[in-house]
Amino acid sequence: MKEALQSIKSLADELVANAANEQVIEELRVRFLGKKGELTGILKQMGSLTAEERPVIGALANEVRNAIEEDIATRKKQLADEALKIRLTAESIDVTMPGVQPKQGKRHPFQQVLDELKEIFLGMGFSIETGPEVELDHYNFEMLNMPKSHPARDTQDTFYITENILLRTQTSPMQIRTMEKQKPPIRIICPGRVYRSDAVDATHSPIFHQIEGLVVDTDITFSDLKGTLEAFIKQLYGAETRVRFRPHHFPYTEPSAEMDMSCFKCGGKGCSMCKGEGWIEILGCGMVHPKVLENCNIDSEVYSGYAFGIGLERIAMMRYGIDDMRLFYENDLRFLKQF
Repeated sequence: MKEALQSIKSLADELVANAANEQVIEELRVRFLGKKGELTGILKQMGSLTAEERPVIGALANEVRNAIEEDIATRKKQLADEALKIRLTAESIDVTMPGVQPKQGKRHPFQQVLDELKEIFLGMGFSIETGPEVELDHYNFEMLNMPKSHPARDTQDTFYITENILLRTQTSPMQIRTMEKQKPPIRIICPGRVYRSDAVDATHSPIFHQIEGLVVDTDITFSDLKGTLEAFIKQLYGAETRVRFRPHHFPYTEPSAEMDMSCFKCGGKGCSMCKGEGWIEILGCGMVHPKVLENCNIDSEVYSGYAFGIGLERIAMMRYGIDDMRLFYENDLRFLKQF
């Protein structure tokens, strides 16, 4: 039995010393020291020894166990040291080498233009309101003087989730929600994504962005609307920019108008940008319809207001001279990194 223990020690010394990784070491530990290991098998035969032999063999078995455990611990440390050395070599940094400039992201051109518009209106005393993109028909149409039978809905046919829930076609519902919870004076802009079932082309998309504004107070007139929008356009495109208003119709405003600005490219002389007209349509606006005010429990005999809606895509395309809005959505870095 003494020879068997010495043989086990010699074999374990050799195998552990040559173990390639911790998995092999663990397998050797189980082989020699486990419950069914070779050393354990020898110790189970202790009962056949004489009383004089048992202490001697027992002491030798303990020496063998301790030696194997020490070999295993030593080899584990060697492997850990070797792994650390390899890792340190691989991760070493030559501080004398020139640095590499990390790539930096930029704000999307939409966000850049939106931030500029926000600053302009915040400077005029407006606050910013946001709301749900999944909206109730009640807020998206009915409260805006467009009952279910109204023909104006045909131009805003959109994505319905149920008969009374849809993806909003405009950010006007936030104007209604604000008037319901807040009494005049009100001065807000409502930026956000809107959805309409338009075919995708250079100037249309089923998803686009609007910035709508609302002012409600006593003695608000169309001249207040014109003054605000003219000041906005001049801050955005320069003091020399001219504006004009053309009669139009919106169910939620009366009177209503489309506002044009003089072409920033040719100064109103006529060019390809303005199709030779010298003017570019920029937004729709008007005085808030009395029925809309009354729907929100605001006395139209005491209060009046104006509203306007601006397409962010149109502003961005004009700002950067882009003739295809699809470029904004394709996430092509060759395009986006220019801004």
